[in-house]
Amino acid sequence: MNLFSRFRKTERKGADSSVSSEELTDIQSVSEEDKLVDTILSLHPEWTVPQEQEYVLRFLANDLNPLKPNQLSLAGIDIDVDDRSGDWLVKAFFRSSVSQPVKMGPVELLLVTEDGKLAASKEFDMQELGEIKPATASPWVFVFSKNEQFLKEAPESGWTLNFNVQSLMPHRLALKPEWEQSLADNQKKALQQVVDSLPKLKPRELNMTGFQALYQEDGKLAVALLIRNGYSRRINLEQLPLEVIDGAGDLIAKGTFQLPPLEVDANTTTPWTFIFPADSVQKPDADLSRWTARVPR
Repeated sequence: MNLFSRFRKTERKGADSSVSSEELTDIQSVSEEDKLVDTILSLHPEWTVPQEQEYVLRFLANDLNPLKPNQLSLAGIDIDVDDRSGDWLVKAFFRSSVSQPVKMGPVELLLVTEDGKLAASKEFDMQELGEIKPATASPWVFVFSKNEQFLKEAPESGWTLNFNVQSLMPHRLALKPEWEQSLADNQKKALQQVVDSLPKLKPRELNMTGFQALYQEDGKLAVALLIRNGYSRRINLEQLPLEVIDGAGDLIAKGTFQLPPLEVDANTTTPWTFIFPADSVQKPDADLSRWTARVPR
């Protein structure tokens, strides 16, 4: 690892963020006194770091504030921008005050500006850091490519690198009050089974999956969709253009819906029914055994 090789600064530009170890791992917190834990520098065993560089990292690590017991923390150091690729190289210490070694898997990290704006997000495989020893601060470089950035420029100071705890929670069904009240328990259970059977969403993917379509007596078409949110934040839908296609590829109905707005929480699936007026139904006798709903291009 040579991404730290030119790093000579002894002033951190980033801030600290911390979570309880129970939120990220299956390690149970041990009841302890409110004794704070100092962390010391720990370098990855495969790293070869020049002595001058190690001195700078040790200076920075020793200057970090102590952690409460049973915490995992990311302490921002600095951000470099790759002139060729535009990648943001976010340097940070991964710190642990857990009393036993910690190994982690994939987790989404959020780069947040000092004023709370989401600057970038990406899922990282934290196994690459290896085993995090107790009371240590391990430096690492987290690379965010251009398609994972949401701002034109990297934040300069006061930013934080945060664990997205929500991304580790199982994707769940979230029913609006009208659905909660109208569905029987067995219907809710069946809907949950449908959600569980769907392919896993990619990070920052918004997906719509149809599960019921019915012609009504007045010629309208009612289409029930599962709106699946793979983003790390709530999505608000205020207007949605939608078209329904049958198994033969023919257009059944097309329209644009004004919504309340419809809020879909992070990492959840919310069902919603869209009713196409009769004059927007172009194929009133379509076979609805096979159909798809999509946002028109």
